[in-house]
Amino acid sequence: MGEHVGGNEAQRMKSLERFERRDSVSTDPAPRIKNVKGGIETDALRMMKPNSWNGKAIGVFCSGGDSQGMNAAVRGVVRMGLYCGCKVYFIHEGYVGMVEGGKLIQEASWEAVSGIIQKGGTIIGSARCAEFRQRPGRVAAAYNLVIRGISNIVCIGGDGSLTGANLFRAEWASLLQELVDSLKITPEQQEQFKHLNIVGLVGSIDNDFCGTDMTIGTDSALHRIVECIDAITTTAQSHQRTFVLEVMGRHCGYLALVASLACEADWVFIPEWPPEENWPEQMCKKLAQVSFICEVPAEKQVHALCKLFVFYKFDFYVFFVGARDGTSLKHRHRVRGCH
Repeated sequence: MGEHVGGNEAQRMKSLERFERRDSVSTDPAPRIKNVKGGIETDALRMMKPNSWNGKAIGVFCSGGDSQGMNAAVRGVVRMGLYCGCKVYFIHEGYVGMVEGGKLIQEASWEAVSGIIQKGGTIIGSARCAEFRQRPGRVAAAYNLVIRGISNIVCIGGDGSLTGANLFRAEWASLLQELVDSLKITPEQQEQFKHLNIVGLVGSIDNDFCGTDMTIGTDSALHRIVECIDAITTTAQSHQRTFVLEVMGRHCGYLALVASLACEADWVFIPEWPPEENWPEQMCKKLAQVSFICEVPAEKQVHALCKLFVFYKFDFYVFFVGARDGTSLKHRHRVRGCH
């Protein structure tokens, strides 16, 4: 138990150190756009009138694993919020910043999100938070939001992050009551911020969330996977060697399936379509005809393939394609994040 607590504290300190490093780097200022005539931004301006949300406050944060397009989404939230007259706050380091409060929650400006649309990852940091999973952590998060007048939050993250946000919303009334009972906030504040509004933007390369045709990060990740396979294919053909590629995707086979179609893979394993019982025999027949690339998002199939290839004395290599860290964005995700 002590080791677990120590690990959580080390993670919290690491998040604070990352914030300190980012906070020391200034961004180039950019002029505020006051009058926009024609062009793409006009469509957004038609939906929301200027200063129509005066007095409201929005908190935006990223949580869980990073994905390409998060910065573009942060930029879109900040600039649209400011256009509508809201105060917009960066919540740094995900739920860690919400629980810790202090300087991890900072008011955002138009200039603060200039020059980030093309960058992968997230400038406001992303981290998993063990404290938020416990009720005392959510009580602290509610307090840090209420004292800043924030009752609207935008969560950019995957399944776990959005599940946590939904739990936070469901408990909001009881969290505020607990803060009133402990005299941390007044009944007037409880009444003023009695509703918590949450917008979830799915930032995940897995493309495993219903209700959206493509999640933020998927297309750029797929582009990187295809680039990697194209490079490996030349070596496979030159040496007549079999390559096994494991791609990310967790329980969703989208990345593996689309990459296998785009790169002419000879065999693919996806969670949605488990292999038949006699798949080793069928695949070996295929191997006797051509050299192939295999997309494998399931670890147990990788181990089975390795044992099979050793038994049949095939010359093979295993690659794991993460397709995320440090990847710059394709144009589609730079635009999608702004929407």
